[in-house]
Amino acid sequence: MTPAQDMFYRAYLVRTVEQELLDLFAAGKLSGTTHTCIGQEMTAVALAAALERNRDIVVSNHRCHGHYLAWTDDADGLLAEVMGKSTGVCGGLGGSQHLSAPGFFSNGIQGGIVPMAAGLAYAQKLDARGGIVAVCIGDGTLGEGVVYETFNMAAKWSLPLLVVLENNLYAQSTSQVETLAGDICARASAFGIGTLRADTWHPDELAEQLRRAAKHVRRDCRPTFVCVDTYRLAAHSKGDDDRDPREIDEYQRRDPLARFVAEHDAQKPQVAAIRERVARARESAARAPVLELGPTTSSEPAAGAPERRGVVAEAGTQLQAINRALDAWLSEDRNVLLLGEDIRSPYGGAFKVTRGLSDRYPERVINTPISEAGIVGIANGLALGGRRPIVEIMFGDFLGLCFDQLVNHAAKFRGMYNGRVTSPIVVRTPMGGGRGYGPTHSQNLEKHFVGMPGMRVVVLHARSPIAALYCALRDSLDPTLIIENKLLYRERADAALPPGYEALETTEPFPTTLLEPKDPPDLTVVAFGRMSLLAEQAAAELAAEEIALELLFPLAVSPLDARPIQESVRRTGKLVVVEEGAAHFDLASEVIAAAAEGLGPAGKLRVRRIAAAARPIPSALPLELETLPSVARLKAACLELYDE
Repeated sequence: MTPAQDMFYRAYLVRTVEQELLDLFAAGKLSGTTHTCIGQEMTAVALAAALERNRDIVVSNHRCHGHYLAWTDDADGLLAEVMGKSTGVCGGLGGSQHLSAPGFFSNGIQGGIVPMAAGLAYAQKLDARGGIVAVCIGDGTLGEGVVYETFNMAAKWSLPLLVVLENNLYAQSTSQVETLAGDICARASAFGIGTLRADTWHPDELAEQLRRAAKHVRRDCRPTFVCVDTYRLAAHSKGDDDRDPREIDEYQRRDPLARFVAEHDAQKPQVAAIRERVARARESAARAPVLELGPTTSSEPAAGAPERRGVVAEAGTQLQAINRALDAWLSEDRNVLLLGEDIRSPYGGAFKVTRGLSDRYPERVINTPISEAGIVGIANGLALGGRRPIVEIMFGDFLGLCFDQLVNHAAKFRGMYNGRVTSPIVVRTPMGGGRGYGPTHSQNLEKHFVGMPGMRVVVLHARSPIAALYCALRDSLDPTLIIENKLLYRERADAALPPGYEALETTEPFPTTLLEPKDPPDLTVVAFGRMSLLAEQAAAELAAEEIALELLFPLAVSPLDARPIQESVRRTGKLVVVEEGAAHFDLASEVIAAAAEGLGPAGKLRVRRIAAAARPIPSALPLELETLPSVARLKAACLELYDE
């Protein structure tokens, strides 16, 4: 068999599988959706032939079947996956768009896979084995800003990344002429990335251009961009095609795969064999069972009352403790990398948390462009590539810029890929007001990230066990978002306790800190983040009125271990929750609900919650202080509840 014949047979396998899936949907035997690559198969086959399976990686998009089949030859696993069966490549959890196999990843979010692929390429570069990463995107993806963030970093950092753009002239149903300005290749060229062009109607030339591109990336350790002009002969999805039928007919006549099958009678036995193979794969998948779901990806707390232990407070300020913890992890594990804006010395980050670390680890503390989505996306790829990235986002307000990378990528990988991978990235960021920074640099946004399956959210309080936290993160399999607080950086965990109080903590990896009064408590107070300082001050002042508060400072707020809170409210029956974020749909809602559930139907619980006023945080200090929670408001709520 000649290389050209092999290429056509592999392409025909892709088309046969794609047509089988469309037939199954038409027969009502599949649910959801699918995005076939009928007409574009040659790109996938030529790309796979240009790469080396023992060390390269392919990253694909929602239209991933052709790339997957060309790379793995796994028709059985793909059909079973889309049919939702346990024998699928991801056990039916990923479905049509979300596939993972050795050297292969796909995700359905446009643009988001590009920084992930660059992160994998970064890991390949650090491994120094000559591996490269190919990422497949469409022309519609050029509307996503994170693509250009990634082009910049990939070029600046000389990453072995091959970007293959399949230019099929449409973004779903919208013609390129309506949405795309300028030249496609010029976009990559503007970042100093070499570009090539080919098309699927000349398969031999396409294969040569992709081989050439892969060779350049491998030899020079530099990104290369290949634009492949092509045409999608089937609908965007199952049957939503409103393109001009005459245009489709024109491209049907040019289809090299259809011509090959029609013009070569000698190939009929091989074509029949491919059809039989796909039919057997379909029948095998139909007989396979559906996966039995196991535990959730988020760690659930153990049953029963949590054990407690005394607290050994760390010396120094919280800022110093975080710096020490980062230093220790960098020292112990060469896979750890720090990425962020302005984090290298002498600046050392906006709040100086990373000061000095780049002096000791110059190759692993990396200044990045102002590209929050790209930074977190590259960290996602580094984690999939076996590294332990820690990202600093300068202000927590900027997390909105990387929401997609946290929610649709990092938090999804382990679950949707059926446990094939882990994604232990750490994103740390300061939040909170009190410094006059105004509406977009003073917010507490953690409530927008809690409750996300597959992602842990940690909120540091005044007595957080920083060293223990970072030790626990070493064993984490899932992404962790750490919310620091600007005003807590200067606080000390070993500061004096309120008179008559003892500090304890639960024995969980992400413990709850408890300040216990010597007298039986009258009220339970749960405080998040900087509000722990307010709670301690309120406890000291209320002690003069012979009112005892039991203070609880959760470290991990999602998933939340509610057992210490439930145990406390069983004793007090009264609960106050204080947080710095804006009121309504807040952390307090979950705490109060969990506390009530713990009491059962016969339990009685009276509650108050304190939060920031529901308005943008003013820049003027008097107005900011009026907006944020205060000791006076907390004391008033406690006194009101005490008197009920």
